[in-house]
Amino acid sequence: MSRSLTGFCAVLLAAGLLPAAPAAAAPPDPAPSTRDFGNGPERRETAASGAPAAAAAALRGAAPAARWTPKRQGYPRQTELRVYPEDPADRSIKLGLVPYHAIAPKLNALQAASDRVSAEVVGQSALGRDLYLVTVTAPETAAEAARQDRWRALIEDDPRAAKRDRALRRDYKTPVWINANIHGNEWEGTDGALRVIERLATATDAETTALLARTRFYVTVTNNPDGRIAGTRANGAGFDINRDHATSSQPESRAVRDVVIATQPFVMLDEHGYTGNTLIEPGTPPHGQNYEYDLYIRHALPNALGMEQAVQALGRPETATVDIPFRDYAPGDWDDWPPIFTPMYAIYQGAVGHTVEIPLRVNNNDYTTLPVAELRRRSEINTEVAEATIEATLRYADTHRTSLLAGQIEQFRRGWAGAPSPEIPDGFVAGFGPEDRYATEFPRAYVIPAGDAQRSPAAAARLVDHLVAHDVRVTRAKHDFTVAGRGYRKGSYVVDMHQPKRGLANVMLEAGRDISDLVPQMYDISGWSHRLLWGATVDVSAAAAPRVTTSPVTVASRTGAVTTPAGRDLALTLRDGADVRALNALLDLGVKPSRTSADTVIVPASARAAAETVADRFGVRFVAAPRTTTGVPFTAPVIAAAVSADELFALREMGFDVRTVSTALLNAGADLSGVDTLVVSSGLSYAQLNATGKAEVDDLLARGGVVTRGATGAAFNAAAGLLPATAVTGRGDANGVVAVRNTGPVVGTGSLPATFVYSPIWFTGTGFTVEQRYAADPLIAGHWLPSAPGAGGPEQAAGQASVVSGRTARGGKAVLFGTEPLFRAHPKGLYAQFARALYWTAE
Repeated sequence: MSRSLTGFCAVLLAAGLLPAAPAAAAPPDPAPSTRDFGNGPERRETAASGAPAAAAAALRGAAPAARWTPKRQGYPRQTELRVYPEDPADRSIKLGLVPYHAIAPKLNALQAASDRVSAEVVGQSALGRDLYLVTVTAPETAAEAARQDRWRALIEDDPRAAKRDRALRRDYKTPVWINANIHGNEWEGTDGALRVIERLATATDAETTALLARTRFYVTVTNNPDGRIAGTRANGAGFDINRDHATSSQPESRAVRDVVIATQPFVMLDEHGYTGNTLIEPGTPPHGQNYEYDLYIRHALPNALGMEQAVQALGRPETATVDIPFRDYAPGDWDDWPPIFTPMYAIYQGAVGHTVEIPLRVNNNDYTTLPVAELRRRSEINTEVAEATIEATLRYADTHRTSLLAGQIEQFRRGWAGAPSPEIPDGFVAGFGPEDRYATEFPRAYVIPAGDAQRSPAAAARLVDHLVAHDVRVTRAKHDFTVAGRGYRKGSYVVDMHQPKRGLANVMLEAGRDISDLVPQMYDISGWSHRLLWGATVDVSAAAAPRVTTSPVTVASRTGAVTTPAGRDLALTLRDGADVRALNALLDLGVKPSRTSADTVIVPASARAAAETVADRFGVRFVAAPRTTTGVPFTAPVIAAAVSADELFALREMGFDVRTVSTALLNAGADLSGVDTLVVSSGLSYAQLNATGKAEVDDLLARGGVVTRGATGAAFNAAAGLLPATAVTGRGDANGVVAVRNTGPVVGTGSLPATFVYSPIWFTGTGFTVEQRYAADPLIAGHWLPSAPGAGGPEQAAGQASVVSGRTARGGKAVLFGTEPLFRAHPKGLYAQFARALYWTAE
């Protein structure tokens, strides 16, 4: 199918004029991810392959997806789950574990056998497989279930009243949530959870009966069926779902987001593997500064100790040693700082969250080299460990339900009251000391302006919808108002920080913190900020609450518009990924725009109807073009990309036609004819191309453009002799939000004053244009130490070129990024700068 026809079909699909395509019967293997376990952050340098279905689906519209919510009925609320064809290639079979296709039949049988078991579908994976939530509890009438729902809402909405409610304190069922198999090749959490489900469903003893009368036990049986089948850590779109919870780019992370909001657990476990010894959180410093950490650690540590005892009680030599990072590891070795991990995200939703790492490796090289008998022996032990940790957590939650309930009520009470971060004394729990003390000062409110003060209405709407989907309270002003000396238009959004989940609101919207001097290294990312990186103008009111009548927001106001008079050409400014997505949709529809600068596109008046369609669909705004403006015509660029899975996802989310390439594919004869620009960040080495591959690339370099990112891209630039820019590398695990100065006409035009880095690079030399420079004091938030004394640190990067452009020695154009504008589909406000580089190099 041609690009134009494909795009036109996408627009028709967005308008509901074509049926959605069914899920593939035999989904392809997902793109690989190289990291399995270890200290220090991750940055994939693995080339992506395939076409992530979720990215293509994202083109179908900017409206937020409906949140899954439980049925309004009693328990059991059983669903006849669809059964998938038997798949002998399922990687779990070799380990003697339950393959994905056997899970639905097993759950259907348990539902038929027990009125304690309910199974529901809470979403689909990236490749369209069902995601299951199992609830095990004593039967409830519809009225009893409704009362539980009212109590759960009361805990969040009016914690003072919940604290006074004697019936709630006596009869509210303790919610416990287990998330299993989020990393697809860490299998046994699913099998351990199924064992517990089966025991609770069939046990006839009085203790179990009483437990289920007091408890709701929730299990997302496999959070990553695509990876479970394929034996990969990542999902079918190549994403590590356990890095996605602040961004929610993937359907699997959105599903568990909805589960944790709907169930509001007291305690949750995320079952992983494999670390040699069993590992059970709480983690090391730095601790998330927006937690109510006293409420968390008072239960997280003793529950971990109880799980440790249960694992050791298995009596196996392999389970004798348990690591609890808070107790056993050095600061920075296994931290709980970012909200990207499931348990850390769950803490902000009112849960005591734990990662559990089962001990014995059965994936990666071990999977292919160890005898089947040994793999199955290990998997049996791992399953026993998962089962033991789940059973111990159920006992702990039941025994300590009164205190856990009081802690969740208190967390939400502090949010409503605007209470300061708690001051936790040394020795609060065993081992708590000054190195564990992290806190923040919550602002009084955030304001997302409407009108001319808003940089990107589309970005603002996206951010608002994202916050609301995560159960952050957002309101809309009914008239103009002033706060902290600034005036705001009617329709501006207010995030009043006197709300139950203020920690989640703040961890998404605050700038963050430079923690470089506090710990020697970090396990994963250290800085993020939706306020600084998502493209919307967001103001902070430190002390004053807006004095304005507001209404609650369930969905952001529509932002798309065509404001020019009929008969006038239209102008679109490329400031956001939504603008790029709209432009590519117009190109797909055969519209022939022109460009007057890197960030300004002119659409002819004759295409007004098409512009109105995409403006409404993608929330972008077209204004009147100057009458005397003459632009340069351009067409849709065709992109060849050797990139990581997250970058491929972002490019396709913006609507680009992307053909994946790699060294191996080019050496095997991959064709680059018709390609306008080559993107290189992963999996392509110019030096390793054979004569066939090199000839193909050289032909493209003579007529087309190149955009590179990271060390792989910088090496490609040097080996191919493109721009005379020397790449200087910062410390490999350095990452975070950095300040920049935008100086160039392509990437620099209209870009944000902040960007994201991971393994930062800067460029020296002459003979190119500096598009962007690191600021004099670049690190806003994150962790960036020198790689050696006087080398590789932010002091050395200060003032240096972070992005450069120019015409290459081969005749084409090139843009080199030392930053990470598409990282994990997170920094959405940076997408447009990468797109502008693609359009410019493709001209």
